[in-house]
Amino acid sequence: MEVKTDIEIAQECTPKHIREIAAAAGVDEKYLEQYGSYKAKVDYRMLKDLADKPDGKLILVTAITPTPAGEGKTTTSVGLADGMKKIGKNVIVALREPSLGPVFGIKGGAAGGGYAQVVPMEDINLHFTGDFHAIGAANNLLAAMLDNHIQQGNALGIDVKRITWKRCVDMNDRQLRNVIDGLGGRMQGVPREDGFDITVASEVMAVLCLASDIPDLKARLGRIIVGYTYDGKPVTAHDLKAEGAMTALLKDALKPNLVQTLEGTPAFIHGGPFANIAHGCNSVTATRMAMKLGDYAVTEAGFAADLGAEKFLDIKCRMAGLTPSAVVVVATVRALKYHGGVAKADLNQENLAALEKGMPNLLQHVKNIKDVFGLPCVVAINAFPTDTKAELDLVEAKCKELGVNVALSEVWAKGGEGGIALAEEVVRLCEQPNSFRQSYDLESSIEEKLEAICKRIYHADGVQLTDGAKKQAKTLAELGFANMPICMAKTQYSFSDDPALLGAPEGFTVTVRNLKVSAGAGFIVALTGDIMTMPGLPKVPAAEKIDVDENGKISGLF
Repeated sequence: MEVKTDIEIAQECTPKHIREIAAAAGVDEKYLEQYGSYKAKVDYRMLKDLADKPDGKLILVTAITPTPAGEGKTTTSVGLADGMKKIGKNVIVALREPSLGPVFGIKGGAAGGGYAQVVPMEDINLHFTGDFHAIGAANNLLAAMLDNHIQQGNALGIDVKRITWKRCVDMNDRQLRNVIDGLGGRMQGVPREDGFDITVASEVMAVLCLASDIPDLKARLGRIIVGYTYDGKPVTAHDLKAEGAMTALLKDALKPNLVQTLEGTPAFIHGGPFANIAHGCNSVTATRMAMKLGDYAVTEAGFAADLGAEKFLDIKCRMAGLTPSAVVVVATVRALKYHGGVAKADLNQENLAALEKGMPNLLQHVKNIKDVFGLPCVVAINAFPTDTKAELDLVEAKCKELGVNVALSEVWAKGGEGGIALAEEVVRLCEQPNSFRQSYDLESSIEEKLEAICKRIYHADGVQLTDGAKKQAKTLAELGFANMPICMAKTQYSFSDDPALLGAPEGFTVTVRNLKVSAGAGFIVALTGDIMTMPGLPKVPAAEKIDVDENGKISGLF
């Protein structure tokens, strides 16, 4: 039997008109701004008119530590929403927008897979409604105004050796990590070391995802720190009078995008910070809309629960006043065997010993959700045809020991029908009482918060700050930023800061080499290991296989 690709499945779907999806979701047409027949933006002012409507239950989908075998978090999120719709629930799904970097790199798109996708898949994975372009333009306008200020006499006394603001582009381009610009003579700018981040790592992305309306967006943009003066004082976007023009570029990007799943479930897709270098969640506005319009809102957080879920719970929920009702931890038998030491080529063979050896990774994530954050959870096993009954039984038995149920998720092959068992367990969990709490107190020092995350979530022996990071922590505390939450920039491939340590490693220390305040977003970024804010392309980029025919039909996108 021929297996269809994700893009072939998506292209065979006949989507409903976006007005029909909006009506089903309860979005009044006066808030709807159509981008063709199948995409629309929804005016965030709708939230003010729905202020008295009670919120629906919030469900977070997260996962085990990612492996080359794949986990299928977005696929599970979409399939869960479709499964809940199939059992008669009013549900909306809220996801992140894909970045062009991974689309053309190694990871591919982020619209789900198989029969659990959001459509139009090609649009979502490519330019969509232009949000990321607007974010990049706002970021680079600030960079241009900063360098222009220095060129025009530098009235603020900005130290060119202490500029922290980088330019950005939404592409994996290692060549731009470190550049020297302003060359060519006195009228061509001030020569200095510079660099680019990928757009999803820009603080403007984080600001957009955490802002509630235009005044809040403008205020947050104004607080962004771009560098320091010769006497060590921070220089902000407000000092450069940049926030008004930046907000003008972002006024439409602030509105969440409405699309649909293959089965016609309404989906908000908005914002897309990476979870290994940023906070990894879709916009607060989109999540709030999903909760106001649905009795249940399904959302996901990037990468594994030690990254995306930790930041969702410690940063986003804290800032937005959200309390999740249940958490889904996605795993695959194949990925657990990989954590148990099996090579990727041998993952299709039954191997109970390796599966048992890899299980601690899943169990540690589950324990963190239950015991650290106080939330009920279910393990969703994303089914593969090669999974054996003995392997599935072993996963179920180990999770039962922790008092957590396992649901087999067959949404990739069967869509919502394959998500009914998971949907029923999630609905049951949503009715359970929970004692949601964060993993650290905001009032703790920067060092104490870092230690809490590293010990409680990563299960490290402790955290070590380099001499430079210690000085930065002291400076940030003196500047009044000590009470902000922490956004860890860490490898997604391990609980530790070493990507080679699989499973649930023990006896390690996390090294923080750099601390940087994102004053607009409202958190401190802690860089660990070799984490970079500008990824590179692999030896064979996915872009080599993407093409378009004379009718505009795209192929090779996945």
